[in-house]
Amino acid sequence: MLQLNLPAYDFTLRKTQGKVFIFDSQRKRYVRLTPEEWVRQHFIRFLILQKNYPAALLAIETQLEINGLKKRCDAVLYNRTGNPQLIIEFKAPEIRINQAIFDQVAVYNSKLNVDCFLISNGLEHYFCRTDKNNSRYIIDSRIPDYEEFTTQENNRFSEHLGKWTPNLNNL
Repeated sequence: MLQLNLPAYDFTLRKTQGKVFIFDSQRKRYVRLTPEEWVRQHFIRFLILQKNYPAALLAIETQLEINGLKKRCDAVLYNRTGNPQLIIEFKAPEIRINQAIFDQVAVYNSKLNVDCFLISNGLEHYFCRTDKNNSRYIIDSRIPDYEEFTTQENNRFSEHLGKWTPNLNNL
């Protein structure tokens, strides 16, 4: 698989009927290894091992029902009282992060109503906070550690507005 802009980790892989599977330590089962799954496995490990996010608070492939349709967030971080705090969206490395991906997260956020989200294709990573008052995102390529994230109300984020102007009307 492709080298990502994340630390390298050892994973348990197995091949069954010509298909490769990776053991997902969060879901406690083998899942089909796709480029997006490769990003998800690396990034979740990165959050847990390097950024100290509690594994028990991370839910993988959280299902939502929005306008009668079933949608699925790649990952959601909950707080200790069970409320969603962060939507995490992963893409395969060959997928360019653009407005459509922000719009996808906005759809999920219409249900979860979080202030922060994280988007990564394994090569580029964006930690975003919604600024609803000014209809924009505050975007930072630096991923905060868990302690910093939990104190994010004091607005300790850098303002990097990226290469696009996201539309926050759907938030």
